Amino acid sequence: MSDHAEGAPGPLGQTLRHLIGDELWARMLDEAFERPHPIGSTLLRQGEPGTHVLALRSGVAKVIRRERSGDLTLLAFRGPGEALGEVAVLDDGLRSASVEAISPCTVAVLGKAVFLRFVADHDLFPVLVRYALGKLRESDLARGGGDVVARLAAALVALADVSAGPEAPPGRRVEFALTRDELAQYLGVSRNTVTAGLSELGPLQVRTGRKHIVIDDLPALRLAAATLRG
Repeated sequence: MSDHAEGAPGPLGQTLRHLIGDELWARMLDEAFERPHPIGSTLLRQGEPGTHVLALRSGVAKVIRRERSGDLTLLAFRGPGEALGEVAVLDDGLRSASVEAISPCTVAVLGKAVFLRFVADHDLFPVLVRYALGKLRESDLARGGGDVVARLAAALVALADVSAGPEAPPGRRVEFALTRDELAQYLGVSRNTVTAGLSELGPLQVRTGRKHIVIDDLPALRLAAATLRG
């Protein structure tokens, strides 16, 4: 097993596929069966036992937690090459959050026994610890300071890249089941700040609805994100 796969990590950070390498990732998927999920569907549900792990092959999903108050908190985004639900399987507990598709997703499903055997056979427990710590760091960075419009544009480009690919043509429509409140939670700002930021991005063909965001010109948004970052 190699800790260093060829190529750079994806725009959402260092994935499990990157940590274990393409060859071992492919061998893990050989142990699984594939399942598609349409936009807006639930991949994993908070409070359920950890009976299986999902390997995200394509699309983007959001990790959300329902608090004791009843409010929902967006914790993170996950893209291709990520593992979903592994913590509840490893600690034999209940799922601490739900995972929902914000674009069409395809996952590979590994039963608990299959996943644990694969992890043990390939000595992956230290890698999974590194992976979990990396996800925590990623969440902290998303909520860091700086120009909100630049951070918002960069976040949308990163999500679009893993969903539609970095070379999506200008006419390619990218849609996410994502609300202003969730973007505000992810960036660590107020809903009004996100609404103002989305308005500034409107001329770049970023459109918003009640529960979705649409990007009609990804190359234009990418250029603006790079310019705003300086």
